[in-house]
Amino acid sequence: MTHRVQDAPLPARHEVAFDIGTGTGLLAIILAKRGVGQVVATDSNPRALACAADNLERSALSEIQLQEVDLFPTGQPLADLIVCNPPWLPAKPSSALELAVYDPKSRMLRGFLQGVRAHLAPQGEVWLILSDLAEHLQLRTREQLLAWFAEAKLDVKYRLDTQPKHGRSQDSTDPLHAARSAEVTSLWCLTPA
Repeated sequence: MTHRVQDAPLPARHEVAFDIGTGTGLLAIILAKRGVGQVVATDSNPRALACAADNLERSALSEIQLQEVDLFPTGQPLADLIVCNPPWLPAKPSSALELAVYDPKSRMLRGFLQGVRAHLAPQGEVWLILSDLAEHLQLRTREQLLAWFAEAKLDVKYRLDTQPKHGRSQDSTDPLHAARSAEVTSLWCLTPA
């Protein structure tokens, strides 16, 4: 999905961007390399931030700062672009590693959507990167996701879709093959309604 972040048209103004739940820091690095003036990357997991810091050090980009917070950074101006690739499945993780995949009751996704407008510049954009695997597994519906956008007063400007290319989507012996082969990962570009 990183190629969608590389290819999506940046908002006309893109001085400040936030990468919420940065994980490895890869999306923050892509944004900085694309010319965003200041990128603030957040994560609540110290191990994820350590990984991101290591990757940022190797990239030698000074435009990126890291913050250990739950969701949105503190002490920052409003962002022209806010990017988030939350955990995709609304289920309970059984280990710390699974926190990157499982989001109990969609807590992070819903918290992000409910709070994003307070951190977004008036003409800003939100890029939500989300798989529809939860829909295929009947853990969430598309209607529910769209209702959360509406509740957050966000409109869909456009959506860029990517078909699965990982090995499990091609493996017919995988118990989740039907869902994984039909999975679509989307970059949802959202704007204030």
